[in-house]
Amino acid sequence: MRQLALDIGRAPEPDFANFVAGPNAEALARVRDLAAGRLREALVYLWGEPGTGRSHLLRAAKRVSRELVVADDVETLDEAAQLQLFAAINAARDGGPAVLAAGAQAPAQLALREDLRTRLAWGLVYQLRAPGDEEKAFYLRGEAARRGLRLPDEVVGYLLTRLPRDLASLNAVLEALDRYSLETKRPVTLPLVRQALDKKS
Repeated sequence: MRQLALDIGRAPEPDFANFVAGPNAEALARVRDLAAGRLREALVYLWGEPGTGRSHLLRAAKRVSRELVVADDVETLDEAAQLQLFAAINAARDGGPAVLAAGAQAPAQLALREDLRTRLAWGLVYQLRAPGDEEKAFYLRGEAARRGLRLPDEVVGYLLTRLPRDLASLNAVLEALDRYSLETKRPVTLPLVRQALDKKS
């Protein structure tokens, strides 16, 4: 049986439905409301470590509302971009398009203009936290079921302990396992997973 080189493809487009909320359910609900124009606040700021879903939520929101002003990784903005974000927040307070921004730190800790740091704290501020293993396992089983696969508990445990744990990587591996399972006409079992992930030629 020939060995497949795993083609780890692109993760699915971020949307609200495929965001694993876990401890971030309230932030997800508020961002959804903001994108749909149902939130009384004109600004939401998200912060947290990489892998907590900041960019996912911003991209999902932008797909829902093209008028929404979105600024990711605000700590990397140059002077001109900081001035643009400052003006967008002021405009949002005066009835203009809402603003959804995200960064690695809380507003007060950002190395930005003082007036922009202050304004980023004007609206709702949420610290995002990475989903735990339970949420990741739930996500893997759900994605597998959507593809018509059954993931035994031992396979889920193996994936969560032996591979990169961010959801984009886990989803890409699941996609590759789905293709390998179809090609070899075998169910997804631990031996199949080991074989599929074997990097030997």
